[in-house]
Amino acid sequence: MADAARSTELEALDITRKLAAICGTPFARFAGPADEVAGRTARWVAVPGGPHAAAEVLRLAAAHDLTVVPRGAGTKIDWGAAPAQVDIMLDTGRLAGVWHEPRDAAVAEIGAGTPLRAVQATLARTNRRLPVDAPSPGATLGGVLAADESGPLRHRHGSPCAQLVGVRYLDADGELVSVGESGTEALGRATPGSGGGRASGRGPAGDGGGGDPGRGGGDAILGRGEVPGLDVARLLCGSQGGLGVLVSATMRVHAVPAGRLWVSRPVWTPLEVHDLVRAVLAAGVDPAAVELDLPVPVPLPRRRIPPSHPSVVNRPDHPAVTGRPAAGSLVVLLEGGPADVTERAERLTAVLGAEAIVSHHAPEWWGRYPFAPGDTALRIEVPINDLHAAVYALRDATGGPVPVRGSAGSGTVHAALSGALPPERVASILTAVRSVLIARRGRCVVVAAPAAVRRAVDLWGELPTLPRLRSAKAHLDPHHRLAPGRLPGGL
Repeated sequence: MADAARSTELEALDITRKLAAICGTPFARFAGPADEVAGRTARWVAVPGGPHAAAEVLRLAAAHDLTVVPRGAGTKIDWGAAPAQVDIMLDTGRLAGVWHEPRDAAVAEIGAGTPLRAVQATLARTNRRLPVDAPSPGATLGGVLAADESGPLRHRHGSPCAQLVGVRYLDADGELVSVGESGTEALGRATPGSGGGRASGRGPAGDGGGGDPGRGGGDAILGRGEVPGLDVARLLCGSQGGLGVLVSATMRVHAVPAGRLWVSRPVWTPLEVHDLVRAVLAAGVDPAAVELDLPVPVPLPRRRIPPSHPSVVNRPDHPAVTGRPAAGSLVVLLEGGPADVTERAERLTAVLGAEAIVSHHAPEWWGRYPFAPGDTALRIEVPINDLHAAVYALRDATGGPVPVRGSAGSGTVHAALSGALPPERVASILTAVRSVLIARRGRCVVVAAPAAVRRAVDLWGELPTLPRLRSAKAHLDPHHRLAPGRLPGGL
């Protein structure tokens, strides 16, 4: 037994030396307690300095039958299912940069490890942006795509996956694959502002936004002899590194809007939200985002506070002024030319009524999730006409109000259940909510949860695309080296 342990130790040291030779000594090490994926600790951490070094890491893993899980900034590393095993954590932090982005280009090729904030800062120098506003602070573009995470701007532009022009990724054997168009190829084809307008064809349940494997294209991945490029690219979205390691993505870019206004209105019931969203979408104001915030209602104050009191001035939605608890807000973002945005805001306030307020600044909760670390985080997707039914179903199942926030205009919202709820209680809530949603072509997915809940509940619910996802895994990663167990069905 001692000889076996000694042999294992020597093998571990040998792999560490090989990783250091590939990545450089400062960028390869034994993993520490913080290097974990949904509670599963890695054995090594490798930070390759470029695509070819990353390919060498994957080839090393294949030669030693080791598993690999990519990591960006780690903002969503605890989302989804825990992998069965994490041998090498491949950190993409050095696969960063923004390329092929001349002033008039409508696309840019971006390294997977580039923080989204850095991407936006670089593009802003030429008055452009990615219409991507993922809520995770510090997230990398690769992490956003791997989780198919999107924010308020999904209403007009769709998810980040929908804005892909092409990708470069590494397959399980370490081969660098390019699909779609690279930045240089796309420059001559894309036109400024292409891909704008509210995304259609996103399915009855919205466009995604948070770690849902198998949502993208890829119907052609089996049985046709060849794999169309963007089908594979979009399969990578939401796969959490289980189908390939993203190296770079070529994305559409847009001019920064000259004017932005937020029009908000307090709301008290989910049914009222339903009516207001229909009114907003019928008003012809071309919203960039339609967001809902339904926090747990605050209790009424014991005595009514005058509207002139400093604590409530300019806050007509405050319960002290209205005499009823304001359950939340519906906020519409308008973007465009300053004069045009002002005119549309005036038309929208006429639709929303006297309680509507126009602001040059987003509310504090804008682009943030309603859940905190340790909560059970849910994503609900449902046709917008049935969003109120989904919120009522969640309230009925939990026995009280639940924080809900997200894109009311596309039917994709997030909700938070207390992390103190026992796993069996969470399971019963999920069953009740899913039974209501299934008849409405909706879904409820567990985005993140405490370990005990994650082990005890079905994270994804019914997944019609599972056979396609299983086929894709067999095609792209037949030996299950990439993030095994992270995908539905234990893939």
